[in-house]
Amino acid sequence: MILHSSFLRLLCFLGLCAWLSIHSANSPSAGNSEGANAKPIAYFTDIAQKAGLTTPVIFGGENTKKYIIETTGTGVAMFDYDNDGWPDIFVVNGTTLEQLPSAKAPTSHLYHNNHDGTFTDVTAKAGLTHAGWGQGVCVGDYDNDGFEDLYVTYYGKNVLYHNNGNSTFTDVGEKAHVAGTGKAWGTGCAFLDYDRDGKLDLMVANYVDYDSATALAPGERPSCMWKGVPVMCGPRGLPWAKNILYRNLGNGAFEDVTAKAHIDQTNGHYAFSVSTFDYDDDGWPDIYVACDSTASILYRNNHDGTFTDVAVVSGAAFNDDGREQAGMGSTVADYDGDGKLDLFKTNFSDDTSTLYRNNGDGTFDDKTFSAGFGLNTQYLGWGVMFLDFDNDGWPDLLLVNGHVYPEVDSQHLGSNFREPRILYRNNGNGTFTDISAAAGPGITAVSSSRGLAVGDLWNDGRISAVVSNMNALPSLLVNDVRNGNHWIAFRTIGVKSNRDGIGAKVTVKAARSLVDEVRSGSSFVSNNDKRVHFGLGASAKIDGVQVRWPSGLLEEFGNLSADAIHTLKEGSGTPVVAGPGKN
Repeated sequence: MILHSSFLRLLCFLGLCAWLSIHSANSPSAGNSEGANAKPIAYFTDIAQKAGLTTPVIFGGENTKKYIIETTGTGVAMFDYDNDGWPDIFVVNGTTLEQLPSAKAPTSHLYHNNHDGTFTDVTAKAGLTHAGWGQGVCVGDYDNDGFEDLYVTYYGKNVLYHNNGNSTFTDVGEKAHVAGTGKAWGTGCAFLDYDRDGKLDLMVANYVDYDSATALAPGERPSCMWKGVPVMCGPRGLPWAKNILYRNLGNGAFEDVTAKAHIDQTNGHYAFSVSTFDYDDDGWPDIYVACDSTASILYRNNHDGTFTDVAVVSGAAFNDDGREQAGMGSTVADYDGDGKLDLFKTNFSDDTSTLYRNNGDGTFDDKTFSAGFGLNTQYLGWGVMFLDFDNDGWPDLLLVNGHVYPEVDSQHLGSNFREPRILYRNNGNGTFTDISAAAGPGITAVSSSRGLAVGDLWNDGRISAVVSNMNALPSLLVNDVRNGNHWIAFRTIGVKSNRDGIGAKVTVKAARSLVDEVRSGSSFVSNNDKRVHFGLGASAKIDGVQVRWPSGLLEEFGNLSADAIHTLKEGSGTPVVAGPGKN
């Protein structure tokens, strides 16, 4: 059942959202073949404590949030820090308003993958013991030495951890000129090679210009009220902050090119997540930034070291009503199988998340309601990722939620501070079905969640998820349902391009073409397993793989088996002559 978006809004206004949800899920066109007594197609359980993720994420007060600094939470990352072929887990930690003794100050945590379903906390051994108001994390091999480095944002100075290649890290943020002034509030970040010179550059989003010494108390201004209840102040009414772009100089240091690249020409935004993708398919990476309470930003790469914010003219700044939203997390995938990369963004409660379909001509259309995302307006969304949990070849969606105001519970304001996750199944026809209720306790359990990262932690084609939960243990969500669908995944190694191959476009030729890119960052201030994963459905073989590298080289790789992770090295495939306009 596919209805016009205006009619969907009318149904919700009339209180018929529940009716619509039930009938959409049972519609023959929804692709929902499960009967009432059939086995679920997904059943996620949280094995974090059993697996060894036993340190809670500390972030502000548990029962009250006096200031906005206590509300944003932290990100998580999946990355293989020791090059053993198995993704490890890094969880950013925060702190509290009360100054804790240094010995008791929370630190971020690195968990080593033991290859047996468990993890070992190696934080101290790895030298990752920095404390403070941690926020986001992104991963990239900025010096092309073959070992993944970490960048962690803070309210305060940011940290660049250089991977020493011996399972330890060294903070080189100051030396590399990417620590910042110490006065900024860094949030999302992503490594990308925006000038295609083979060296990874760094994009850092900043939230608000915040000073704890002058922060306003709840209810002190009209902007510090929500539904008539005094709450923490912001972001509206607080000074906005500028985003920062650092260019990699290739000598271990970076140059702040924010002004030179025209990143600073977009003003008045409260920036959160950063998702990089080549939305116009011109071979140059563009940058999407989800912003709280303001229009989103889409920095188009002009190929000359500068960017232009085209979010408004492209249709990616506002929702279908022309209204700015409180954007939190973002994710990218080709959800409808047309070969073009689309966008999804989470937003505040009493609003919908937003699905932007890429039209292929530099513009996007808001397909939120027609795709089936118009119902769960009570949740405040943060981390979000496209992931093919059942390997049927169609990217599904996982959203994690949690409110910023603890008062929603005590004052009965229509939401809950701790909220369940949402799992949407892609029906393969441009629509999605909410299957959360039957998707297991890992989905239905309530938390005040923020960061989310997904990846193949077990190297067996099953996509799992790690979630940062405020003042609670992180979650490690594993899908216990197995099926006979096939899959394939790729690790890219650049030669002329950056060694990670970040920005490479990978196209799998199977029953239909499957497309994605290698990227850093995304979700809500988090970093996913950078290996590109595709479900193949019933297909046990593929016809070939094509990679467009950041250097411009286009080549094909053949004789690749399904149900395996392959390493693709730049220059080792068969060169292909690019079509007109592609470079």
